[in-house]
Formats: sequence, C-alpha cells, structure tokens
Amino acid sequence: MTRKLSLLAPQPQELQVFEGVYYVADAGSVRILSHTSSQLFTAQWLKDALRSLDVDAQITASPGNELGDIVLVIDSALCPKPQSYRLTVDPSRVLITGADGAGLFYGVCTLCQLLDLYCGPDDDGAIPVLQIQDWPDFPYRGVMLDVSRDRVPTMETLYELVDMLAGLKVNQLQLYTEHTFAYAGHEIVWDGLSPITPQDVLELDAYCLERHMELVPNQNSFGHMHRWLKYDKYRSLAEVPDGILHPFTSKKEPYSLCPTDPRSIGLLAEMYAQLLPNFSSKQFNVGLDETYDLGMGRSKEICEDKGAGAVYIDFLKKIHELSMRHGRTMQFWSDIIVRDEPDLLVELPRDVLALEWGYEADYPFDQHTRLIAESGRSFYVCPGTSSWNTLAGRTDNAIGNLRNAAVNGFENGAIGFLNTDWGDNGHMQPPPVSYLGYLVGAAMSWNVDTAKTDQEPNWAAMLDQHVFRDRAGVMGQLAYDLGLAYAHAGAKIHNSSPLFWLLILPDALPAGRFADGTTEETLRSAEAYLDALAAKVVSSDMQRPDAELVESEYLWVIDMLKWAARLGIARLAVGVDKPVEAVDGGTRRILAAELETLIERFRTLWLQRSRPGGLDDSAGRLEKMLARLRGAGTVQ
Repeated sequence: MTRKLSLLAPQPQELQVFEGVYYVADAGSVRILSHTSSQLFTAQWLKDALRSLDVDAQITASPGNELGDIVLVIDSALCPKPQSYRLTVDPSRVLITGADGAGLFYGVCTLCQLLDLYCGPDDDGAIPVLQIQDWPDFPYRGVMLDVSRDRVPTMETLYELVDMLAGLKVNQLQLYTEHTFAYAGHEIVWDGLSPITPQDVLELDAYCLERHMELVPNQNSFGHMHRWLKYDKYRSLAEVPDGILHPFTSKKEPYSLCPTDPRSIGLLAEMYAQLLPNFSSKQFNVGLDETYDLGMGRSKEICEDKGAGAVYIDFLKKIHELSMRHGRTMQFWSDIIVRDEPDLLVELPRDVLALEWGYEADYPFDQHTRLIAESGRSFYVCPGTSSWNTLAGRTDNAIGNLRNAAVNGFENGAIGFLNTDWGDNGHMQPPPVSYLGYLVGAAMSWNVDTAKTDQEPNWAAMLDQHVFRDRAGVMGQLAYDLGLAYAHAGAKIHNSSPLFWLLILPDALPAGRFADGTTEETLRSAEAYLDALAAKVVSSDMQRPDAELVESEYLWVIDMLKWAARLGIARLAVGVDKPVEAVDGGTRRILAAELETLIERFRTLWLQRSRPGGLDDSAGRLEKMLARLRGAGTVQ
C-alpha cells in the first residue's frame, strides 16, 4: 500500500491496487441509476468535491457508460453487508456500488478522500486504478457531545461537526443534555442558557438524515438532575432535598431524583413528551449514571430493606416503560449495574441497550463487556476523546482508551461504539481539541484491525489531510503533540491534567488533582515544550474557512497552559497545601494581568463557535482565580 492510501480514514477492509490511473478531469458526469433524494444528495456531495478541483461533472439519472463517468448504484447482492460498498476505479470510469443508501454514501466519502490525496496543487490529478471492498465492524458508530456543561454550540458549529463526522463514516450523534433543552413550562431551568430548541432539533435531525447519520435523543433522567432540583419548584422531587456535595459543584445541591416518588416519573413523562417527537431516531439515551446519593435520603429506608440495586432497577424499568410508549429502544449508562450490581444484569429488560463507559486507557472493557454479553443484553462501548479537564487533551490516553474499547467491544459482541466528548468544569477546551479523538474513534470503530495493528497509523497526517486540510503538514502533528503536554507537567492523574486544575482551584490543591510528581522542574519542562509548539502554529497552511480561528484557539490553549505552569511554579514555592493568596504580591499581580488578557481571549473565541448562554459560568471559573490573585495581602 502506498503512503497516500495508508492515510485513508477509516482504512478500508480490503484494498487492491493495480497498474494504471484514472484522470479526474475526465469525469464528465456523475450518474445515479435510481432517482431518489438520497442518491441525489450523495451525488451532489461528490459533485461539490469535484467542483473544488475545477471539474464540472453534471449529475444525471440517465443510463449510460460514457468514458470518464462516475457511476453510483445500489446492489445488495454485490454488497450483502449493511452499509457496505465496493469502489472500483479503472482507467476509463469509476463505479461505486452500495449495499444501501448509507453504503453508497460511504463509498463516495472514500472517493472524496482519494480526490484529496491525489489531486492537490502539486499532483497530476490522477487516482490509482484500484478496488475497495468495505464495510463497518460496528453497525452503530457515534459521537456524544456534552452540551450541558456551559458550552452549547451554535447551529453552524453543529452542522460543521456533522459534515466532518459523516465524512469519517460516523452514523450517530448525541447531544448530552441535562438542562439545556428548551422545555416549555420549565423556563426557570434553562432561561439565559441558550438551550437547544425543538426547531433546532428538527433542523439538525433533517441535516443528519441526509448524511446517513442518526440524531439520538439524550436526556439524563435520574442523577445529574442538580440543574433542575436546585430550584424550589423541583426540590421536593430530590432524593436529598437539602443537597449533597458531588463532583460537579463546589457547594451542596440536590442531585438525583427520588426513585420512590411517583412525581419523578411524572416529570420525566412530561419531558419525554416534549423532547422525543422532534427526533426521528428510535433510540433514546436516558442516562441513569452516577446516582451518588441513592439511598442517602428519602429512599433510604426502602433501599435498606430491598437493596439499593433493586430500587435502581425498579426505577429503570419505569423509565423503560415510558421509552416504550414513545416507540424507543432505551439506552442507559451501565456503570451502576455493571460495576456495583452485576448480578442484577439479568433483571434488565431484554431490549435495553447498555452503554458501557470508561475513559482511561486501562479501563476493564474486557471484563465488563463480557459480563454484559453473558447476560444476553445488547450494548455499546463508550470510550472518550480525553479532552475534558485538560484544555489540550491527552493524546496517548485517548488513543489507548479508544483502542481498548474497540478491540474488547468487538470481540465481545458490542453493536455500537459511542465516542464521548465531555465538558466537565466549564467545557473550556475549544472544539478542535477533540478532532483527534473523533478521527481515531471513527477509524477504529469502522475497521477494528486499525486498533489491533502493531504499527500505529499516522494520525497526525490523517488529521492534516481530512480534518485540518493543512498543506504544510503542521496542525495535525501539533494537535497530537499538544495532547502530550500534560505528561511533561509530571505525574499523570485520573481523567485530567494537573495543569488544568491549577487554572480553577485557588485553594489548597488536593493530591488527586496535583500529585507529588509535579515539580518546578517538570513545570518548567512543560512550559518549554509548549513554547516550542507555539512557534509552529503560524507555519500552518490550512485550507479551511476557519483556519485563522483554529490557529487562535490552539494558541490560546498553549498560552493558557503556559500560564498554568507559571502559576504552579509560584504555588510550589509556598506550598500547594496553601491557597493562591500565599504567593507573594508582586508575582500575583503579574499573573493576574496575564490572566485577565487570557480571559478576554477566551470570551472572544467562545462566541465564534458557541452560544452565549453558558459563557459567564465557564469564564467565571477563571475569573474566580483572577479575583483571588488580586486579593490583598499574603496568607501565611
């Protein structure tokens, strides 16, 4: 296989290369043999790619086999596997055969990548004669984007994301929702937060369908309800109305619905009745993860009597009933059952889809997926991009985590692969930081052999080719390398980076956030490493409409992490067990002036891709640090 063909993403299952080439300039027409809206859209997708090369191929539904034609046809006999395709390039024409509409579209996506690889400004516009036979290893290949931790993307950003993911053959998208859907009658929950509206969903759903992508509704429905329950209108529905300390707040709040209160199901029924009709998907992610306070409050007595697991299952079954009324297959996060109550797997309704999630490279996907498979329940594996709580990502962990999920999920019969992209603690990381995780997850979920190979694909070059479109070959490697900056800061910590916690924790730094391995020496090493990366950004040559914005976002990340390293050095000098006010006043004034400028840049960049509603809350974490740095005096 040539170097260029090794950059196809995802890699095809079977590829044969022969002598000869096909000159793209000869493409006089794109012929569809069945006049359907789906095939017309696919043909237009290809026509747009050809037009970018100054090739004006006309779309026609008329039969024929003119020289140079690109022919699109559906034939399930030739391509029996769902979503599969055969792409044949010979010197006189190109033939793409799909098992179905999705397969045909994916074949065109592969041809578009070949055009990008072989028809650049320094190429002769000829693609090699070849044949590809291709199909996905996971029927469902999704991305879940968190829209509940302050950052709600604009519609333009969502459309751009769908186009990118569709080109990588991803076929599901979820928007993780706690409180950011505009439920009528519940305005107090989302007012001022720029929520996703019913019309937004309808328009995005239609946009996804054209690209053979399923927009799956997602509404957490048990834990993670603190953004509702903190209001007096809903507080009486809480398991612990007086609140608990949980990982997603700095103060006590009511967190989970009380599973034994019938009004909890009543609220969910009302929410589902508003939410679900806007989606064409027949799947529905109801959440149900991390129910930290179950049995700590109003359900304590019954949990002690029946067991917390039994109470959890009873509530799950009631939610399952609601989902069935709307004709949906219920997805749910499987952590509570698989990790805490595996004996209760057999109590789950037979038709649920368990979502087995874990975000470290060594997460036990092998053991957990085997348990679910043995129970006879269908399931997805759900790794992540490792971008949250870092600003820059964790490249090595992301690739290891995605690989682990793909290999063990496939071996144990997972039907889906959901790549999660969370936004914990204000979703400060700019969207492009997640692009590497999206690409790697798409590649491994389509072709699991990509995850099994001893020779790692050239992810940086794939990013440059298909995502950043960087002719200079800079941004892909920079994104990859920036995701390793966290390791230069010293000790690796769970699901995050010590540099990130330095940004938002002005009080004593707990061991779980800032371990002993982070020293002045490692922080200076991290700063030098980041300096070297900053010098490379300006030499990129991205052929994207938002190229300048992408550069600005990466430069902000680099500058923000360099600032965190300097703050860390100052705090180590006085002891990380002391608050930030312990740093001497002169150093604090310098750091405060730098941070003020960084916050201004953050606010400007946020509004380029995201709605304004959550900006104050997200920036407020940095502004809290700024205020503490400006505090008078020195704490002894």
